[in-house]
Amino acid sequence: MVESLKGKVAVVTGASKGIGAGIARALAGAGAAVIVNYAGDKAGAERVVADITQKDGKAFAVQADVSKAADVKRLFAEAKRVFGRLDVLVNNAGVFRFEAVEAITEAEYRRQFDTNVLGPLLAVQEALKYFGPEGGSVINIGSTVTRRAVPQSVVYTASKHALDGLTQTLALDLGPRKIRVNSINPGAVDTEGARTLGISGTDFEKQLIAGTPLGRIGQVDDIATVAVFLASPASGWLTGEIISASGGLR
Repeated sequence: MVESLKGKVAVVTGASKGIGAGIARALAGAGAAVIVNYAGDKAGAERVVADITQKDGKAFAVQADVSKAADVKRLFAEAKRVFGRLDVLVNNAGVFRFEAVEAITEAEYRRQFDTNVLGPLLAVQEALKYFGPEGGSVINIGSTVTRRAVPQSVVYTASKHALDGLTQTLALDLGPRKIRVNSINPGAVDTEGARTLGISGTDFEKQLIAGTPLGRIGQVDDIATVAVFLASPASGWLTGEIISASGGLR
C-alpha cells in the first residue's frame, strides 16, 4: 500500500476488534502512527498494536471510555505525548442492543446514546485542541440502518441518525478550520459483534446477501480501505458526506 499517510497521527476509538481494529491496521499500513483506543478489551488492543508494530508500523494502546469527558481528555493527551500531533480522528466506538420496544429501558437508551453520539462529540471537541493549522480529517462510523430500517433496533437506529446529523453539521462548523468531517455507513459486515447476534447462516443473512448487488456480506477491509481514503489527501474535497459502504445494499 502506498504510504499516503506517512508522518500523520490517527486516533481510532473502539479499535480493539472488528471494524475499528481493521481501520487501525489499514491506517498504519498507509504510514500513519495510530492510537488504538479501547474501553475494556486491553488484550484485543494489544494484539492490534502487536500486529502493527510487527510490520514496522507505529501504534500505542490507550484505555478510555469515550462516553466520559475525563477519559476523552486523557486519550488525546496521551496521543500528543506519544506521537506529538493529531491529523485523523476515527469515531468508531459504538454499542448496540436489539430488543422489542417494550423492553427498552432509560438506562439502555442512555448507554447507547452516550457512546454512539455523545462519544463522537466529546472526541471532536477534544481533537480541536490538537489538530494543527493544516486541519485534519474526522471519520465517523455510522450504519446503513439510517437508510434501511432493521427490526428491534429503535434506539441504535436513532443514535445513528443522530450521528449522521452530527457529521453534516460539524462539516459546516469546522470547514473554515480545514477540518473535514465525513461518515462511513457500513451495511452488514462480518465482525465479532455480528457473529454474537447469531446472524450467520440465518434467513436474515440470506435476505441481506440477496439484497446486496455485490452478492456477499461485507468484510472489515471493505470499510478500512474507505477510511484510509477519507484520511488521505486524495479525499481533500469531501466533507459532510455520508458514504454507504454496503456493497450496494439499500
